[in-house]
Amino acid sequence: MNALQTDRFRGVFTALVTPFRDGAIDLEAFDRLVERQLEAGVAGLVPVGTTGEAATLTAEEADVLIRRTVEMAKGRAMIIAGAGSNNTCDTIHRVRRAEAAGADGLLIVTPYYNKPTQKGLIEHYRWVCNSTGLPVMLYSVPGRCGVEIAPETCAILRETCPNVVAIKEAGGSVARVTAIRRACGADFPIHSGDDALTLPFLAAGAIGVTSVVSNIAPKETVAMVRAWQRGDRDLALRLHDELSELAEALFVESNPAPVKAALAMAGLASPQLRAPLTELEPDNLDYLSGVISRFQQNPFFQEIR
Repeated sequence: MNALQTDRFRGVFTALVTPFRDGAIDLEAFDRLVERQLEAGVAGLVPVGTTGEAATLTAEEADVLIRRTVEMAKGRAMIIAGAGSNNTCDTIHRVRRAEAAGADGLLIVTPYYNKPTQKGLIEHYRWVCNSTGLPVMLYSVPGRCGVEIAPETCAILRETCPNVVAIKEAGGSVARVTAIRRACGADFPIHSGDDALTLPFLAAGAIGVTSVVSNIAPKETVAMVRAWQRGDRDLALRLHDELSELAEALFVESNPAPVKAALAMAGLASPQLRAPLTELEPDNLDYLSGVISRFQQNPFFQEIR
């Protein structure tokens, strides 16, 4: 991968929520959320991922969200569409639809529930990559899928699938960054998939984050990553420290229930989710409300805004 291709994955990519109202997608709210991200200067947008409740969306709804994101971004940010599933044939179908909708790249999660071996993962990704010319970001999230992509598997896929160009690593271990870099090379783009670990990941060699927190705090998250990129370690650490409470609170229950509740508190979207997810328990809602209030009133962040 050349430097220009690597740079496309550098920075903050927001894992977009899918706002609902009365059971349907709230497109007006979605547009507001996307524009807010673009104004904050995010490098990329990820519609129809885990945070976007992809597992509950119809194919037609996914198409609408990807097309809408592409149209709104108009070259202002890279669009990496979630297109994974636990069925290889279905994943290929989703990949082709995302490609037709204009996505710049694809986020492909490991098959969940099936718990394939590493050999199975290699076969899955090879079939998927052979079905498209778009760049593919691997997505390893064992907490949701029950299996992770071994560094050696990542290296095999990079070597044998030219369009495997990055990985979103959400296993909760900074050591994985080093292991993946050792297996795949220091130029292989790695994204943090855990907001609380973004700065440690960057310090270990990752180049970006696919963020949930940036739904609420896009300017602040962008400021942290940019501070690190330009060598302002003190500011990056200060921003990391100040964002840490928010990052923790947004995972008090299964994502995206907390971030949707937070967006509702900020007047940006409804907290509605699709079953089997449910809105926050009262105690967790009270806790999150306090965190959001402190975040909104934080004088340090007010300077950034």
